This record gives sequence, C-alpha cells and structure tokens, in this order.
Amino acid sequence: MRTSRWRGVAIAALTMSTALAALPAGPASARTSAAPATKVVDGRTQPVFSYADAVREHLMVQTPVDSDGDGHKDRVAVDIIRPKETQQGLKVPVIMSSSPYNDTVGRGFESERKAYDAQGNPAKFPLFYDNYFVPRGYAVVDVDVTGTGRSDGCLTVGGAADVAAAKATIDWLGGRATAYAADGGEVKASWSTGKVGMIGHSYEGMLANAVAGTGVEGLETIVPISGVSSWYEFARTNGAKHWNGFASYLTIALDTDPPQKCQAVRERLQAGEDDATGDYNAHWRERDYIARPAPEVNKVRASVLAAHDINDYNIRIDQLANWWGALAERGVPRKLWLGRYGHTDPFDWPGRRAQWVDTVHRWFDHWLYGIRNGIMDEPRVDLQTGPDTWTTQADWPAGTSSVPLHPGPDGSLALSPASGTGSFTDTKLSEADLTADSAADRPDRLAFLTPPLRTGVRLSGTPTADLRVTLDKPTSNLTALLVDYGEDERIDWNRNEPQNRIHDGLRGLDEESCHGESTAQDDACYQRTANVTARKSSEVIARGWMDAQNRHSLTTPEPLTPGRSYRITWKTLPGDYEIKPGHRLGLVLGGTDADFLYFEDATGAKVTVDLGGSRVTVPVTSADRIRNSLRRRAR
Repeated sequence: MRTSRWRGVAIAALTMSTALAALPAGPASARTSAAPATKVVDGRTQPVFSYADAVREHLMVQTPVDSDGDGHKDRVAVDIIRPKETQQGLKVPVIMSSSPYNDTVGRGFESERKAYDAQGNPAKFPLFYDNYFVPRGYAVVDVDVTGTGRSDGCLTVGGAADVAAAKATIDWLGGRATAYAADGGEVKASWSTGKVGMIGHSYEGMLANAVAGTGVEGLETIVPISGVSSWYEFARTNGAKHWNGFASYLTIALDTDPPQKCQAVRERLQAGEDDATGDYNAHWRERDYIARPAPEVNKVRASVLAAHDINDYNIRIDQLANWWGALAERGVPRKLWLGRYGHTDPFDWPGRRAQWVDTVHRWFDHWLYGIRNGIMDEPRVDLQTGPDTWTTQADWPAGTSSVPLHPGPDGSLALSPASGTGSFTDTKLSEADLTADSAADRPDRLAFLTPPLRTGVRLSGTPTADLRVTLDKPTSNLTALLVDYGEDERIDWNRNEPQNRIHDGLRGLDEESCHGESTAQDDACYQRTANVTARKSSEVIARGWMDAQNRHSLTTPEPLTPGRSYRITWKTLPGDYEIKPGHRLGLVLGGTDADFLYFEDATGAKVTVDLGGSRVTVPVTSADRIRNSLRRRAR
C-alpha cells in the first residue's frame, strides 16, 4: 500500500511537470486575468508573483484540545502570506512552520521574530521562506505553537496538544477544520491545494517529525532540521540524565504570558519527567515519535528531507539516526544533509547556502507541485567530511563492517582480547580531564590506545561498548568515549561567543547574501558565515552513557549486587569520522561525564572491568584496512 501511494505521486509528478512546463514564459498573471498560473523553467518554479503585493493575513485555527484546562478548546495563531493571484482563483501549496520561538528567542542565526502592522496582520516573517517561495507560487504559513505567541493554551513540550495544533492547521488548509478572522467570521482556505510541506529547526523540526507521525492527510513532505524524535532520548540516555527540570525551564523561556497561567500544566510536566529516577514512563512515551502508540513512524505518509549536525549536542545525532533508520525500514522517500557543526541550520553552513536553498526549492517543487526535476535521482546523502570538504553517498551510515577492539592491561586497544582487569571510581569529570594524558595510570578513568594507524580509517555509524564489570555499589554512571588522538584542524563546534557572533563552529560576517524579494519591513538578506576552527591534539568522536541499573530496562531499574560480575552493553552516539594515518584511536572509560550528564551526581562506586571479557565494536567502511593498519609487523 505504501509503495503504491508513492508510485502514484511519481505518476502525478510526471503529469504536473508536463503541464507546468508548457506555461508561457511571461508572468503568470499576464496569461489571463481569470486563470493566473505558475511558471516552471529547468525544473524549478520561477519568481513571477509579487512579494510586495502578496496577501498577508492573521487568523486563529480551532484545535480539538484544551491544553490549559480552562474549559475551552484552544485556538492557535496562524499567519499567512500568499500571492495576490490566489484571490483570482490561483490555488497554491503551502510551506508551513510551527514554532514556539516567534516572540521570544527568535529564529535563525540572527534570531528573527515576527512583526505585525497596525491592523494586526503580519508584516515580517522570520527566515527566507516567505521572501523566496511566495514569488514562486507558494503560500507560507507560520503557526505559533500552543501557549506561545498569539496562540491560546499552554506549551506541552512535544506533547499531544503541541502536535494537535499543527495538525489542525493542516486540516484547515485541506478543508477539514475551522479558522476565524479577527472579527469572528469563519475563514476558509479556498486558495489552498491542500498540499503542505513542513520545515523547521530544533523544536520546529520535532513538530515536523511528530505531525508526520500522525499520518495527517495533505502533509506531503517535511524538512526537519535538527529535530527531536524522542524527548526521552533528548533528556536521558540509558537512564543517565542530561536534564532536570527541562519542561519548567523551556515553558517559562518560550511563553511570555504570566507564569501562573500555565503553572498547573508546568507541574504536571515536571511530575511526568520524573527527575528522581530518570526512567522512561507514559510522559516520555507520549513524546516518542518512533515508539507505539504515540504518533509513530509507521504512520508517516510524507517524504523527508532531513538535516542535522554530527556535533549537535543540543539535539544529539541519535535523534536523527533513530528516525532515519526507522524511515528506511518503512521505505519512506528521503534525503539527508549532514554537517559537522553544533546546533545549526544548513542555511548558515559556510559555502553551502546557495546549494541548500536550491535543494529545498527543488524538493518542495517535486513534492508539492509534482515537478520531475531529478531531485530523487541524486545521491541520497550530502556529508561534510572536513571544515571545507563535502561528499555525496548513497545512504547513511555508509556501508560498514563491525570490528571489535579489545582493551589490554598494558593500555593497548587491539584486535585480540587479553586477560587482566582495570578499575576506576565513578567521579564527575569533564571530558578534557577524562581524555587528558592518555598514558597516565589514574584512579578515575581507564584509557586504551591503538598504535599509530598506518592508513586512514573511516568510522560511520554507531559504536557499541560491551563491558564485563563488577561494582562495589548498586549502580554507577558509565561513560565510554572514542577519541582520535592526533593533531588536526577541526571545526570548533563547542565555541560560543555571542559578542563576536560566534556559536556552534560558525562566525557571522558583515557580508550578506539575499534569497528572494524584500520589503521595507521584511528583507531577504542574511549574514554569511565562516568556519571557526581550532588546531587540537585530540577529538572525542563518539560518546555514550549508561546508568548501570538501567542495563536491561529504561522503565524498571535493577540495582546491581555488589561484588557480582555483570555484562553491560550500550551504544554510543553515532557518527562519521575519518581517522588520519599516524593518529591513534583511543577508548576512555569513566564514570559521570560532567560535560553531558549535567544533573547527575557521581556514585563513588568502584568499577572493576574484566578486560578479557570487554570490547568496543566500531563500524568501519573497510574492516581489512583497520585490521591491516593495527596488525603488528612480523618480527
């Protein structure tokens, strides 16, 4: 059934592409006053509609939820910009964002916010989507998430109410829900084709994933950028906590209403997060867009153009990898851009802005207008391999083989196991402390290194730590780090200096580039960026964490019996990294990672590792290469 649906889209694309390509070369509005139309050249819609003259309107869409419990169903604020020709019979598809940022932290590298004219209609939309796509025959629809901006209700941090608000807007665009103007009159989206593509970064990308997981009719495609796919895995990893009080923090940060308005909701969210244990429960399940019965990947009808950064430790890369893998199992049409920065948008990646805009343009043209422009015939993945280098490949992770590496009592990391034990005490340490002076014998960590590699080795995918351990207490936090020891120029993704316009490996420049048309209130020009790099002697290339008592279950902890041996296995975050010749691959084992397990306390447990029964498995593109590189020369 799924295959036939997407086959039908391809057939429709051929028909639509042929029809649009036949339109005359002049502006669509000049064709006939009764039938304005879109123009397509070289597989791309052309800017033939006036941005300055576009219709701008504000309305409220009725939702089926009462998120604040005031006895009234919420209405969400929706701002629309569309070609004026839609008032003459032109029907257009929609590019939609649902955002909680519009009146608080802002959106994009320059933190843009919405602005309104004296009549209450939108005069400025954040980002370039409106400037660029409205002249090309799209409407842009910007939704304030429940409890933010001009919307009713309370923010539920990825909960059902947040998702329902965005879904209701899509239903309204398809004629299945109700919206109201400022005067209380009902408004219909008679200008809409009913086809919608969602796009957005971070929380917005999460909502694109979540709404796609409802299977809502009309959502043809999504472009989630650094989007969450599981809020549990955002706040926790294998029972180890990255956050306490996250919902309270975020709801206050993103809601400008008086705090008491949503205090009851905030308290329910706080209780649901269960910071005391870090365990998975019904609260997290509602906010898990892969697991059943919450909105789930099995219901996804939309194609997916995803983007993420490998070094994004706000929305970590496993959020993308788990979602991407589930989409692949379902055969969902998909494409991926992977950068090496922090929590950023590809629009701001140095040297790639024009390519990203063109990719998004052709993606929406294909999936919302049905234009056969070859976007689905290209390599599926664009991957940044260095500060200024990119490659394309058929999929991600790349085809790999799993190679086990074994820690040795002499501090080696080798192809063959060796007997012996090592121990460390669960201490809260920064990663700089954990990885420093790798040859030193220390009580707070264990470190193992390969010999210098004879050839380069590429890791692509998710390493696994597999340890045989004995504790002297009922639990311990466990951290496994894979480290590239070797000097190199690397993106300094962790450097943040707002006063110098630096964050997440990017520096804002005075020079701008423009993408679309501008008005006095809303220009289409944005700062260009440059790489921020640093020459470093090492780099952590994969990291993973575990609360030992959650080794079998995220919902039910099982304390360990002190003195008894246990096998504990967990995955690190996925990645894609080339270790250069002459560098050494290191495995560092420790307790509480102070850089990422911010709200955890070290237990002080002594962790004894049976080295002969332990290993780390790394996914490499050439097993023979790493084996040959590590195999000692015959004497």
